Amino acid sequence: MALIVPFLVCAALTPLLARLATRLGVVDRPGALKVHERPVPYLGGVAVLVALAGPVAVGRPTLAVPLVLATALGLADDVAELPPGLRLVAEVGIGVAAAAVVDVRGPAGAALTVVVVVLLLNAVNLLDGLDGLASGVGLAGAAGFAAILEGDARVLALALAGALAGFLLWNRPPARIYLGDAGSYLLGTALAVLLADAWGAGRPVAVAAGSVLLVAVPVADTTVAVLRRARARRPLLQGDRGHVYDQLVDRGWRRTAATGACVLAQVALAATGVGVAALPAEAAVPVAAAVVVVVALPVLHRFTSPQSWSR
Repeated sequence: MALIVPFLVCAALTPLLARLATRLGVVDRPGALKVHERPVPYLGGVAVLVALAGPVAVGRPTLAVPLVLATALGLADDVAELPPGLRLVAEVGIGVAAAAVVDVRGPAGAALTVVVVVLLLNAVNLLDGLDGLASGVGLAGAAGFAAILEGDARVLALALAGALAGFLLWNRPPARIYLGDAGSYLLGTALAVLLADAWGAGRPVAVAAGSVLLVAVPVADTTVAVLRRARARRPLLQGDRGHVYDQLVDRGWRRTAATGACVLAQVALAATGVGVAALPAEAAVPVAAAVVVVVALPVLHRFTSPQSWSR
């Protein structure tokens, strides 16, 4: 039920919120960094939050606190673009809220949770550049977490997977609604909470090792963006069209193919992560590290090379 109910709620609620967003003018308009050809309504993230709220409230209501805060911050950013400094302070606050509701490993675990929340919140936001991309990648990651976690965290993972599956009915190419910052912040924070739980007190080492692979695509895309901008001596916070998915499109891929490749990559990595979580502790860490190295090196070489600096 934690999977099915959010799917049905999100599938039914999303088109209603799309109409509301259009009437209110909460839409994403085409621009220099926007590849779509017509205004597309936001507020998809609100539908995802409402859809997963029920199962989370029944399981552990406190888990909803950082999720609601992230959605509220993103909604404010959708309506009126917030200054970067204010946004960062708010993101740290969301991270503190996440650390307070997850059973972390002492002060170091709490600090790491804050860092992970800020990282993944922004990583998913940067990944949300093609129809169905962030929601598809997030669905793959959530399904992986549902397979390796237990208890209330597993309920959150199932609810997130169900809500994203329902949302994808309307967000798949050509998208009729977007997650918006509200949705990408929510999704990034939810994945960060699940990752923090996988690293939390009482979790097996193998689960912690395997969980890293469940968020590999958004982390890799952000790493590529930061390295490209640093090597090209461009402002790190200045947007561009040089993300991994953008470069695939520039090289002749259709947008749907670029989206599919990224989603399938996360599916494969999530499946690998689930397999790693089932290994003995002494094998899980080196296997996970080997997968990261084998995948990361060619990606970084291919997508941060000088040829990719033109954008």
